[in-house]
Amino acid sequence: MDSLLSLMTIEEKVGQLVQYSAEVRGRGEGARLEEDQARLVRSGEVGSFLNGVGASLSRDIQTIAVTQTRLKIPLLFGSDVIHGFRTIFPIPLGEASTWEPDLIRKAARVAAIEASSAGIHWTFAPMVDIARDPRWGRIAEGSGEDPLLGSLMADARVRGFQGEDLTRTDVLLACAKHYAAYGAAEGGRDYNTVDISERTLREVYLPPFEAAVRAGAGTLMCSFNEIAGVPGSANRHLLTEILRGEWKFDGFVVSDWGSIGEMQNHGVAGSLAEAAALALPAGVDMDMESGAYHGHLVELVRRGKVPREALDESVRRVLRMKFRLGLFEHPYRGADPAREKRVLLAPEHRKLAREVARRSMVLLKNVGSLLPLRKGRVVALIGPLADNGMDLLGCWAGNGRGEDAVTIRAGLEGALGGTGSVIYAMGCGIDSDDRSGFGEAVEAARKAGVAILVLGESAAMSGEAASRSSLDLPGVQAELARAVAATGVPVVIVLINGRPLTVGDFEESGGAILEAWAPGVEGGNAVADILFGDYNPSGKLPATFPRSVGQVPLYYNHKNTGRPAQSDLHFTSKYIDLDVTPFYPFGYGLSYTRFDYSAPSVDRSVIRLGDSLKVSVTVRNAGKVPGEEVVQLYLQDVVASVTRPVRDLKAFRKIALLPGEERQVDFAVTPDMLAFYNLSMQRVVEPGLFNVYVGGNAQDVQSASFRVEGP
Repeated sequence: MDSLLSLMTIEEKVGQLVQYSAEVRGRGEGARLEEDQARLVRSGEVGSFLNGVGASLSRDIQTIAVTQTRLKIPLLFGSDVIHGFRTIFPIPLGEASTWEPDLIRKAARVAAIEASSAGIHWTFAPMVDIARDPRWGRIAEGSGEDPLLGSLMADARVRGFQGEDLTRTDVLLACAKHYAAYGAAEGGRDYNTVDISERTLREVYLPPFEAAVRAGAGTLMCSFNEIAGVPGSANRHLLTEILRGEWKFDGFVVSDWGSIGEMQNHGVAGSLAEAAALALPAGVDMDMESGAYHGHLVELVRRGKVPREALDESVRRVLRMKFRLGLFEHPYRGADPAREKRVLLAPEHRKLAREVARRSMVLLKNVGSLLPLRKGRVVALIGPLADNGMDLLGCWAGNGRGEDAVTIRAGLEGALGGTGSVIYAMGCGIDSDDRSGFGEAVEAARKAGVAILVLGESAAMSGEAASRSSLDLPGVQAELARAVAATGVPVVIVLINGRPLTVGDFEESGGAILEAWAPGVEGGNAVADILFGDYNPSGKLPATFPRSVGQVPLYYNHKNTGRPAQSDLHFTSKYIDLDVTPFYPFGYGLSYTRFDYSAPSVDRSVIRLGDSLKVSVTVRNAGKVPGEEVVQLYLQDVVASVTRPVRDLKAFRKIALLPGEERQVDFAVTPDMLAFYNLSMQRVVEPGLFNVYVGGNAQDVQSASFRVEGP
């Protein structure tokens, strides 16, 4: 690598750090790179493209790089493969609801197989931002509010994308994003300011990034936002001191789209050249789309404004990843039109997508065991998302197509077969005030034994630049639900959405509510599997559902305050017009059976610093059908040198139990689970009392205690 570096001119070195979105003429196998960009490739002025998708197109572009340039350095092709390429899985927030990292690793593996066949080497995923504010549209792309769950999902996705050998032609280079704390944007407004303490940064927002690095992620993407006055694209503390100094990361960092140039808007750079001079020394190796490096870095290096050593180190990092991917030996890797046609939407991929989708869905309500439904009946299917394929795919749907998706209408009709029938009425639009379809919907309900309402958000209502000031159902959907419920027909509500919603306006209209998120190409089949009892729901919420947007941000691992909320005491931390508790807590999810928990026990009431202990709980399936439960363990450090959360998730296990079966679940509580950053920002375990909480969600738990004694 260093021998190659020694042959390169400054212009060629800078070229390796430049990424542009491919500008393409033509379509399909006839697509070609526009000549202006082809000239950049020939002159060595670009090292990577994003959006150059397709086996034939990527091979054509790569041929220019490896046959018509002086040094024959291959290009790196990247793309946003977030929750599937052509086989679209549930949005990542939905995938996190499975609480099954190994299953999500398999989903990422499928995405890598498909995307690599289309010439993609590198995915801008996983997004591992912790999000405590559901107004933020990009909550859909991550794993919710908890650092442990987020870290385990980050690890799983990195390993699924990259596999064990980056030279394999069916894997993708992973990119953990957005480094860091992008999910803490003020007001839930995308790209907005972040101002948090170093302690909160390290305890809440950085752990999933560190987990991604430990799993071997080859790249990270810096964030749009600032933290404490420093934009992510110039944050040396994050990019160099922590990432490379503390974590020993040896991959490279890419900017987010145009984020280097946006430092002018932040007010820390007066020109694109000044922005480039800030970004590269801070640790941003590749410039996505701003043109700052392409237009100014050569001159900055020649004038001594940017050290030549910093340029060489960034180029070395990019070349290192190209070598690790085997691009110098196999520049076309898995890009093969025949393979592309063979693997996209392969039957085994769709089968896994259905499995992930149904395991991602969370049963929020089921009064009187309304669900599961029996199949031999007339069903009214109502709502703007009931016969809608594209919106089932959710935001960042890669190369997914609406016609690939099994709609909920198709899924129900397929499940019923000849044993029943579906009467369909749309009722209203997703975000419309037109009530003219209400009458047809009410009439459909009256003709049926049960009404299934499919309500929620369009795919465009979550994701990037899709923040919402309201968490209510858009348009007149809640009114539609109340109109149908007024018929007296039993109502099941299926939610399709990219964020936690405030359900109070329509919750009483449904005897049962199923949170299906945006479930992907097999969404309709997965919903039918659950509604008709072919699968017993086992999903748990990875993010809190508030009662009102006025509670936001609302998250389970909050601090206690000096005056914890007490309904009977006025001068405590609460609202005068709303209960302070969530509508549905973190970790919540029902089943068609019931699980009874014993009180947890600890094998020792006192341990020494550095010791571990065992926590045990017995869980029993007290119902009549087999089911799965996510057993969750939380800890609280009761008195410490700095304030600690009321509880923190430290371990969980998903278990399957037959009717009447009971099982003892054991958890090892290790010193690392007890550690935190003290007043001196050292990670320590302090002597004192700890509470253990175990249950099926963060709120409904039983407790035990133990004490840690010093030396």
